[in-house]
Order: sequence, then structure tokens, then C-alpha cells
Amino acid sequence: MREAMERFVVVAAVALLFVTQVRSDGSNHKYKAGEAVPLYANKVGPFHNPSETYRYFDLPFCTPDHVKEKKEALGEVLNGDRLVSAPYKLDFLVDKDSEKICSQKLTKEDVAKFRSAVTKDYYFQMYYDDLPIWGFLGKVEKEGKADPSEYKYYLFKHLHFEIFYNKDRVIEINVRTDPSAVVDLTEDKDVEVDFMYTVKWKETSTPFEKRMEKYSQSSSLPHHLEIHWFSIINSCVTVLLLTGFLATILMRVLKNDFVKYAHDEETAEDQEETGWKYIHSDVFRFPKYKSLFAAALGSGTQLFTLTIFIFALALVGVFYPYNRGALFTALVVIYALTSGIAGYTAASFYCQLEGTNWVRNLLLTGSLFCGPLFLTFCFLNTVAIIYSATAALPFGTIVVIVLIWTLVTSPLLVLGGIAGKNSKAEFQAPVRTTKYPREIPPLPWYRGTLPQMAMAGFLPFSAIYIELYYIFASVWGHRIYTIYSILFIVFIILLIVTAFITVALTYFQLAAEDHEWWWRSFLCGGSTGLFIYAYCLYYYYARSDMSGFMQTSFFFGYMACICYGFFLMLGTVGFRAALFFVRHIYRSIKCE
Repeated sequence: MREAMERFVVVAAVALLFVTQVRSDGSNHKYKAGEAVPLYANKVGPFHNPSETYRYFDLPFCTPDHVKEKKEALGEVLNGDRLVSAPYKLDFLVDKDSEKICSQKLTKEDVAKFRSAVTKDYYFQMYYDDLPIWGFLGKVEKEGKADPSEYKYYLFKHLHFEIFYNKDRVIEINVRTDPSAVVDLTEDKDVEVDFMYTVKWKETSTPFEKRMEKYSQSSSLPHHLEIHWFSIINSCVTVLLLTGFLATILMRVLKNDFVKYAHDEETAEDQEETGWKYIHSDVFRFPKYKSLFAAALGSGTQLFTLTIFIFALALVGVFYPYNRGALFTALVVIYALTSGIAGYTAASFYCQLEGTNWVRNLLLTGSLFCGPLFLTFCFLNTVAIIYSATAALPFGTIVVIVLIWTLVTSPLLVLGGIAGKNSKAEFQAPVRTTKYPREIPPLPWYRGTLPQMAMAGFLPFSAIYIELYYIFASVWGHRIYTIYSILFIVFIILLIVTAFITVALTYFQLAAEDHEWWWRSFLCGGSTGLFIYAYCLYYYYARSDMSGFMQTSFFFGYMACICYGFFLMLGTVGFRAALFFVRHIYRSIKCE
């Protein structure tokens, strides 16, 4: 009942949040001819470094008389969006031909700034009636020049806006640069520039409701979908074959074990026991570091719940393309609201393990994931401040996050912990545990923790690695990812394989008369997170063009936090599956 109430609160709060924030964005506006339509300049940055973005007017563009900053939601700020009024005036249905914004004298320093930006493939991003537009700032002419010192650098000074409308609504906007209207930036000298723009309005029959479909179609193109479905089928077949093979072996071995143990009981009562039955009096002996173990289970359960809610919101269409900051807002809010689940799970399990210091256990639960995340954020935010990048969070936003943690996360964690402590649940062990543990026999090297983790992580990782590329290209690139249904299927496969491989390895561990399976099952389940981090290294060096200290630190810093979250979540899944299995097999035999 208590868990049902907690879930209801989460669903209600998230639904309320998104009804009020996401659906009430200002893009649902109808315009009259000649009426001003809001155009905001967002950011500029190197195309290959998605985290390294700067404010639009950090570069010496024409500045409007009154620069107006758009008020942004929490998620938009976390996303690095800093919207300000742009110098272009694109009034509804008003065509313009080579309109001059301003004449600007670029000093040597300004020329050097623009040249550096063009060299690094800087792009700009704007929003017109909440529709995204982007383009490059300039071009480098390299043809026929082997020596980089002979390259020519040009800045585009004329933008062509092509806007489509349907009755009184803006439907689509495209921008292109005029390759003939350029400014030479090759030499360090003062340059006079006339920044210009052209606007052309065209009618379209596309309804307003479908105007965002253009942005999601890129990831739904037939050849992309074919690759996605091929990866799904490939994963499913591989997983079904391997899990089926393992299941057949495991069921046959277990059946033989049950028959053998039943036969032993009938024939020779004093015969010495072997295999997993031999360690029945040790298998439910509580693990070392029980407080840390319970905290890891609590954090893993919370992250699993968070993932399920994020998928639910994605599948109902909340995270449509360029819904600025919706994902970040959802992550912060749902994580805060689900902290009660972490507190309840950790305290309840800790008390089942006969732990006494539940307050310390709650503090450990609250800081197990948040602690490393906070330290990583402090370091990366300092880097962003040094670079003057938009990824640096303003002081006000940091205060809001601290308040959410203090006023929502912490109280819910404590309430969940109190409820877990008072649940008075007892650990369900089908066999008695003796006072003194048996000695574990010497085992070959491949039965050690690290080799087992390597075996356990490889199979789940092989089921998801094709889809990982598309997720990385979206999060750490400019691709749009919208096929959440396929991602959800991959996630389900990941859970099934993780649970199954952990159960299989736990059985082989118990059969070798090694009864310390608690931490092993958690570590084996979570080892996929380490494989994902190893994939990060491959992606960074082989599949991306990211460079520079800021982008490198952001990529590896935040991916370390995400992989650590996966480690905790999948470790919890692995342990829960192993616990269910171990209880089942020991319930099925008679033990003295």
C-alpha cells in the first residue's frame, strides 16, 4: 500500500509538472500579418564538441539596441540554453530582400576571434517561434593548398531565411548562408562588414500539429529503421540462443541435482553431501559490509524506478525533438520524488540483515550515487566557468537544485527509511544458518570475482552495443533520437539477460561450494556498466571528433556517473534474480 502511494505521488507530480511546463510553451501562437514573431539567438560552439557552447554575443555580432534574455526553465538551463533576442526581425508574412542589420568595424581582435571560430567549425543555433534553426559561421578554403598557412578563412555575412506558414501559424523555417557574400578573415587587420539578411515567406499545407515531425523523421528514415530493427533482431536471436542454451543446461543440471539429493536421502543418510546442498547452512549467511550492500540496493532500486518513469514519459511523447530541457527537468524531478523508494528499500533490507545503525545506512544511501555525481559536477562546472561556457550553471540554478535536494529528496529519503525500518519484515531464508562459516575450497583463477564479472558483463553488453552508438550520437552529437519503443525493447532484453547470466553464474559458484554469492551476484549484474564505460573510450577515439580539455572532461566525467548508475541499477537486478533463484532451489530440497 505504501509503495502504491509513493508511486501515485510520483506519477501525479510528474504529470502536473509536464502539463504545466511542457504543453504550455509559447509556440502555440497565432499571428497576424506584420506581427513580430519571437526570434531568439541561443548559442555558438564547435560542431564536434556538443558540450562546449558559448553565448551567441560572445562573438562580435551585431547587437540589438535592447538585448532581452528569455526566462528559462530549470531543464533549459541544465541543457546549456541561454536564449537572447536576436538582431534579425522576421515579422509574420513580411518579405525582406538584402536588409542590412548593421555596419560593423571588426578590429584585429574581432577578426582573430571569428577566424578561430571558423577554424573550429563553429555553428550557431537560434529558435524562431520555438522552431530550431542552425548554420555555420563561415568556411575554410583548403582546395589546392597543402600548407595550412595558405588556407583562406571566410565569415558568412548574409543569411537567407525561408519560412513556411499555414494560415496564421509558422510551420517551418530554414536558413542558408550565401557562399558569395563573405568576409576574408585570413589576415589580422581591421575589416568593415555589412551584416545582411533576406526573408522569404511561402505557404504550405502542413498542419501546425505536424510541424515538429520534420525533426524526428531523420531517425525514422527507412535505412535507419532497418539498422535499428536488425540490431534488435540480432540481439534477440543471440540472447534467445544463449539464454535458451544456458536455461537448458541449468534446468537439466538442477533436475539431476534434485534427483541425486532425493536419492541420497533415501539410500544413505550419513553420506557426505557435495555441491550446492553441502553449503546449505552457509548460503544465507549475511554478507560483509551489509550497510553498504543495502545502500547499493536502495540506490539501484531508485535508479531502476527512475528509468521506468523516463521510458513511460518518452513513450507517451513528452520528449519530442527540441522540447528544450524536458529530459533534464524530468530527471531532476523524478529522482527527487523517488528518493523515498531508495530510503524504504535500503532501510528495510538493512533491518532484514539484522543491521542496527539504520540512520548511518540512510546517510550512505543518500550519498552513494549523489556524492560522486556532486563531486563530478563541481569539477566540471569549474571547468565550464573557466571556459566561460554556457554549460556553467548560474548561481541561482545551483541554489534551486540544492533546495530541491534539501526540501524534497532528503525528507522523502528519511520518510522512506522510517517506513522501511518500521516494516518489521524478516529475511525469508528456507534453511537455517550455522554459527560458524565453512571454509571455501581453493578455486581456479577463472572462478575469481574479476573473471566472473568479465563473463557476466559481456553478454548483456553484446545485446545493446549497436543501439549504444545511436544514443551516443544523440547525446554527444547532433543526431536526434526518437525511436523510444525500440530503446525500451533493448532495455527489457538487457534486464532479462542480466538476470539470467547472474543466476547462471551464481549456480556455478554455489556448485563449487563457494557460499559468498551476495556481493558476487551484485558485481556480476552491474559489470555491464564497466563495459559501457569501456565503449566510451572506443567511441571517443574511433567514432567521434571531440577534442579539447573541456569536452573530454565533460564526456568522461558525466559518462562515468551514468555508467556508475547503470552499475548500481543492473547490480540490483542481478542480485534480486539470484536471491529469487537461491531461495527457490534451497526450498526444493530437504536440508538437515
